[in-house]
Formats: sequence, structure tokens, C-alpha cells
Amino acid sequence: MKDTLILAIESSCDETAASVVKNGRTVLSNVISSQIELHKLYGGVVPEIASRKHIEKINQVICQALEDAKVTLDDLDAVGVTYGPGLVGALLVGVAEAKAIAYAKKIPLVGVHHIEGHVSANYIEHPELEPPFLCLIVSGGHTHLVIVKDYGEFEILGRTRDDAAGEAFDKVARAIGLGYPGGPKIDRLSKEGNPDAIAFPRARVGDCPYDFSFSGVKSAVLNYLNNAQMKGEEVNKADIAASFQKAVVDVLVEHTMMAAKDHGMRKIAIAGGVASNGALRDAMEKACEKNRFQFYRPSPIFCTDNAAMIGAAAFYEYQKGTRHGWDLNAVPNLKLGER
Repeated sequence: MKDTLILAIESSCDETAASVVKNGRTVLSNVISSQIELHKLYGGVVPEIASRKHIEKINQVICQALEDAKVTLDDLDAVGVTYGPGLVGALLVGVAEAKAIAYAKKIPLVGVHHIEGHVSANYIEHPELEPPFLCLIVSGGHTHLVIVKDYGEFEILGRTRDDAAGEAFDKVARAIGLGYPGGPKIDRLSKEGNPDAIAFPRARVGDCPYDFSFSGVKSAVLNYLNNAQMKGEEVNKADIAASFQKAVVDVLVEHTMMAAKDHGMRKIAIAGGVASNGALRDAMEKACEKNRFQFYRPSPIFCTDNAAMIGAAAFYEYQKGTRHGWDLNAVPNLKLGER
């Protein structure tokens, strides 16, 4: 059987990325140009700056990906690209580039849902993993608990009612003076703190046991800081970071285990930027071991935004016959399961 080579492009936020993926599971190249240093100056991603930087970098990143994979545009079977959700200007850069290549080379264009890409990152390093399985998706913009029924087919069990987990990490990091990006900085600082030092709340949503809510714990941290400031008390930032992180991780793990038991799922995966968090990975691994579930997690490089995961998702969409026309557009608020 002939190998299927897909060039994948990802530009949904502040990483310009390209990858060549063979048969959905073998990554021949994975090139990422990050803009983190640039956006640090502003304490978060500035959409206009991100879009301009994507335009500057995208051709270089694609050329490097093809060179690293030792292939040319003539060897490709399809082009996969993230078309949503994300920042509209940033997405448009990748979509326009993918269309141009697909049109010039007369090969299929496959639009990929960014979150489907995150889930598919698990296929890269776990060749034995196949649906159905339960997946916890945690990133700056999303917190979802889903059953992956088949490739590209999801049943959403739970989602956040307010802040995504990654968003809460960023806001708390800013409040305690760590700056951007918040997730990795809280993860690092919390190693020096006591996770049981402060009892921050764990929110539960009564009518939907699998749903999440992180605005309460974020507000509790802000109130704690304000109270200390008004009383002129010193705060231990490491203890705050560790206690906050534990409150978030406890809820993520607890809901995942409950959903796995309720739905008879034996395989559990995590995905998204926050899936690279050390405390979450350790806690999930221990919980899965205790309950005798199989646990899957991508390496940190495949948790944060990258094009290899888009290539993995694009392969399974391509196999199903998904093809997009030249009218493919960026959809900034694309919901999981929408086409």
C-alpha cells in the first residue's frame, strides 16, 4: 500500500508551524516558530502582531519542514491546515497558504479542527491507540471531556462553563507577578511550594457532573492576594501557585475518572497545552494506575500548538474523504464536531 504524505500547517495563535506526516502516525518533520518572546512584552498574545509574524515566517517554516522530511511539494498527497478555532487573522494566513499550495499542485485540501488536532497528537507516539477512548482536552481556550468514538467523531461529556483551565493559569500567573505564559511558570514555581498550604475551592456544576468551572478558584486567588495586601502581609508565591495548581488538577482528574467509570472507558488520554503540565500528568498517571486504566499522553512538544498533530488529524479526515474547496475560510469560533 502506498504511503500517504501530508503537509500540515498550523497558525491558529502565536506559533507558525509546518510538518510532514506519513500515514497519520509517522512525523517526518516538525518545525515550530514561536512568538512567545515577542508577546511577553504585552503580557499576552496581540492578534495583529501574531498575524503579521505568521506572514513573515510561514514560507520559511514550510520550506524547512519539506527539507527536514527530505521531500518536495511534488511528493505530497494532500495539504492539511487548521481553519478554526483560533485568532481569525492568524488562521487566515495558514488557510491562504494551504489553498495556494493545494491549488498549484492540484492536490486535495483538508481543513482540520484545531482541537481534533490536539486529540490526534496522541496517535503520533502511541501507535497502538485507536478509538474509542476518553480524552481530557485542556488548553488556554478549551477544557473539554470527550469520548473519541472514532477518528474525528466526538461525544462531548463536559466542558467549562467559564474560564478554560489554561486561561485561569494565565490570569493567576499575572496576578502573582509571574507574567506570560502563565502555565509553564506556575508549573515551575509550584515545585517550590506546598500544595496544601491554602485551601482554594474546587467548583462542581450541580446539573452537569462532568462540566468544569475555573472562575471561582481564580477569584479566590485574587481575593487571597487582595486581603493580604490590605493587611500588609507578605505572601508566599510558591505556596499560592502550588495550591492553585492542585485545586485545578484535582478537579480535572476527578471528573475524568468519574466519566471513565460511568461510561465504561478503559483508555484515557490527555491533550492540549495544559496537558504538558507536570502535576496534571503525574496525578492522571497515578489515578489511571489505581483504577487500572490505560493512560496516554503526548510528549510536551506535541501538547502545545504544532503542525504534526494537524497532520495526524488530516490523515484520518483525508481517509474518510473529507475535501475542502477554495471557499474554505477561517472560523474563529468553530465548535468541536462542527464542519
